[in-house]
Amino acid sequence: MQAPPKEAGIELSNWNWKVVQEFVRRRFHLELSTRSCLNYLHRLGFVLKRPKKRLLKADAEKRAEFVALYAALWAEAEVSGAKIFFVDEAHFRADADLRGKWVLRGQPALVDSTSPRLGEKATYYSAVCLETGEVEEMQPDGNCTAETSAAFLRQLRANHPEPLIVIWDNSPAHRGDPIRKLLSTPDLNLRLIPLPGYSPDFNADEAIWDWVREEVTGNVCLGSKAKVEEKVGQFFQGLDGCPDEVKRRCRTALQAQADALTVTGTEVAEQTTHVDPTLRLV
Repeated sequence: MQAPPKEAGIELSNWNWKVVQEFVRRRFHLELSTRSCLNYLHRLGFVLKRPKKRLLKADAEKRAEFVALYAALWAEAEVSGAKIFFVDEAHFRADADLRGKWVLRGQPALVDSTSPRLGEKATYYSAVCLETGEVEEMQPDGNCTAETSAAFLRQLRANHPEPLIVIWDNSPAHRGDPIRKLLSTPDLNLRLIPLPGYSPDFNADEAIWDWVREEVTGNVCLGSKAKVEEKVGQFFQGLDGCPDEVKRRCRTALQAQADALTVTGTEVAEQTTHVDPTLRLV
């Protein structure tokens, strides 16, 4: 039971009551009921969980290097007064985002849907600062591009006078001429730091999208783009009053691993030049 079913000769990917039933039938020539199979799963210590992806393409060495870089950036920001923002984008469709739902035993878990078309969706940028609990958002007109990413960076720059460090992934919308043009602005005082590949678990802003789906779009068919914009907009307005919860929810494995590192003043100084790599990436 500690190995996949295929190692017991059953060509299925996961254990469930049907696989247990088939295993017992083949091994012991006995026929168990559904309830007995479920009982065996519970007795053997199995619990039903919503799985998370394990990103096998992620480079462990690059991830470890990024943890050290982040620890140095955080220490540097403490000295310089800079703010570190994690940035990401997401789409929210008007149809129901099916998630786990509590129902009475024996009752089906059903969600009503009007089957809105796929075009009924709203797109958002979001940025979160873990030190202050501040959240910025912007809704672009259409899909995310280098132009809309540059516009969001300009919004961040306008709303926060401190030196800014922006950490985001290597999306195509985060590269191109509009980004290079923005970075060439005199006295911009904004640095872009790319996350290592296949590392969404390092992006604190991912938690904002999970939070939206949990409280706004999960198991609800909003029916139209206008309704999605209304409800998601209300959600973002509500974040202004709960910075402590933002900090708690958005903390990731990156912060936990960085906390374990001791960054010396010399190491901080060695990490202060990132403009050229950034310009090469965009």
